[in-house]
Amino acid sequence: MSDPVLLTPGPLTTSAETKAAMLRDWGSWDKAFNELTASVCADLVEIAHARESHVCVPLQGSGTFAVEAALGTLVPRDGKVLVPTNGAYCERITRILDYLHRKVVVLDFRENEVADPARIEAALAADPGITHVAQVHCETGTGILNPLPDIAAAVSRQGRRLIVDAMSSFGVMPIDARTMPFDAVIAASGKCLEGVPGMGFVIAERNALKDAAGNSHSLALDLHDQWSYFSKTGQWRFTPPTHVVSALRAALDQYHAEGAQPARLLRYRKNYSMLIGGMRDLGLRTFLNDSVQSPIIVTFHAPTDPAYRFGELYERVRERGFILYPGKLTRTETFRVGCIGAIEPSILRRAVEAIEAALVQMGVRVPCLAP
Repeated sequence: MSDPVLLTPGPLTTSAETKAAMLRDWGSWDKAFNELTASVCADLVEIAHARESHVCVPLQGSGTFAVEAALGTLVPRDGKVLVPTNGAYCERITRILDYLHRKVVVLDFRENEVADPARIEAALAADPGITHVAQVHCETGTGILNPLPDIAAAVSRQGRRLIVDAMSSFGVMPIDARTMPFDAVIAASGKCLEGVPGMGFVIAERNALKDAAGNSHSLALDLHDQWSYFSKTGQWRFTPPTHVVSALRAALDQYHAEGAQPARLLRYRKNYSMLIGGMRDLGLRTFLNDSVQSPIIVTFHAPTDPAYRFGELYERVRERGFILYPGKLTRTETFRVGCIGAIEPSILRRAVEAIEAALVQMGVRVPCLAP
């Protein structure tokens, strides 16, 4: 029995080559593994066009570990962070900052509204005590894509520092340190790079990282200490996720062979177009307007038919070989379908067919009645 296709924002369906890379064991202090780590970090910095100004600091754990490490290391203990909030992962940043006892200013936006650079700039101008802005690039809870280059320009004009959660966008949406100033871009192995989960990383501006010694609340999550140890020894401070690093090396090789960021974006856009067209034919409506929707994950309104229940839809679609995600919204019933991973448009066409068959089996009228 083959594994189900993961139509989620991560973990993702990975290629056979990526899976095969995990069949080898590595010594964590071995020269070959140190070289493997160095090659992965060099590639990650290059994806952000940041070799001249930034370094890559890898970290054991999920992407949220890396987000907390970046905030706890790069924001001084007397710092103050503006968090433009239009979804669950922005709210998670606020919660992390509360745990870290860093001052937070929340700038609220609706869940279907992009973070407005003009409002961000006005908030910075009104409060000179704000030192940093923590911005989610693609809000995975809905799939909304915030206008990062314009936000970065606004933050720079006000002389503040930018920390970017690019967990669901890195490697597919353009991020260019040569034209977009940032102190840190944070992502992970198991998202659009199509590796497996288990390694977060921070593309950090060198001088900002040098100045961050002593900021961290945590030994394990101290990015400055992690980077300093790497610089001196070429090794991880604590036991590294060796198989995850090896899988990411294989995934990056495939990423470059495909054509890197432009080609990855093109494939995901084709996946998205196939998904959107098919789902709209079923009468299902997207939560977001097309103008702010990323080609990464799509949130759909649940059908209003009383026969609909997400739990049953999930199980029936899973029986047909696909795993969906529940909605992440608090006031609107939705579900989410991912467009990313080692999948092609034909897979999305089959997924739509599976969703249609499941709805019919549930007794939901198709085309669906959506709000």
